[in-house]
Amino acid sequence: MIVLEWLFLTIAPCDAAEPWQLGSQDAATPMMQGITDLHHDIFFFLILILVFVSRILVRALWHFHYQKNPIPQRIVHGTTIEILRTIFPSIIPMFIAIPSFALLYSMDEVVVDPAITIKAIGHQWYRTYEYSDYNSSDEQSLTFDSYTIPEDDLEFGQSRLLEVDNRVVVPAKTHLRIIVTPADVPHSWAVPSSGVKCDAVPGRLNQISISVQREGVYYGQCSEICGTNHAFLSIVVEAVPRKDYGSRVSNQLIPQTGEA
Repeated sequence: MIVLEWLFLTIAPCDAAEPWQLGSQDAATPMMQGITDLHHDIFFFLILILVFVSRILVRALWHFHYQKNPIPQRIVHGTTIEILRTIFPSIIPMFIAIPSFALLYSMDEVVVDPAITIKAIGHQWYRTYEYSDYNSSDEQSLTFDSYTIPEDDLEFGQSRLLEVDNRVVVPAKTHLRIIVTPADVPHSWAVPSSGVKCDAVPGRLNQISISVQREGVYYGQCSEICGTNHAFLSIVVEAVPRKDYGSRVSNQLIPQTGEA
């Protein structure tokens, strides 16, 4: 039973923070997949550099120990070594910079014609989400508030300081535009599995483009200190199949819009 549970936890996607977690959460968007791949590639070469430098240090300590080499050689300088140790460390950041800038600019790209636009408004300490594509008039749109569920009200299986009462429902494999802005102080809209972190600056509208590639529930939190209850500003994005998206949005939003 323990082996099966461990196997399930190993295979199941990691879309929320786990105790003693060292790596990133599983990628849900191409953007996050690119970030993960870049991290793994750079980490691989860092290990090679660590092994190479460690070998040189160990070899120097071993061969030039005072007992084995009581009379040290007097070397003023080595032109060849100095040139090599200057050129190679300069080349390494260049190889890192090329894929880094490519990924950075791809993260900055904005979809010209997104399928859905969602406006996330940060408050102290809850969020208001507005589905701009479902405007019924110029003055009213389908909106709802999302509060973090208090610890005493959590149900079995729900995560502390992560679960909310109203999730953001989006269709999978669809281009989305998220517009982020605050109503009071600076906030941030960050979902690690999607690889996005967008600051909400008072008086400004920031936007990000994402495309969730698989169904699931993805958790995030405010990443900008916004006051006393900063830890209670959670984000939950639920990606559902396209065929189920319409009914899910209707069931979640229409009653709350009627109350407004």
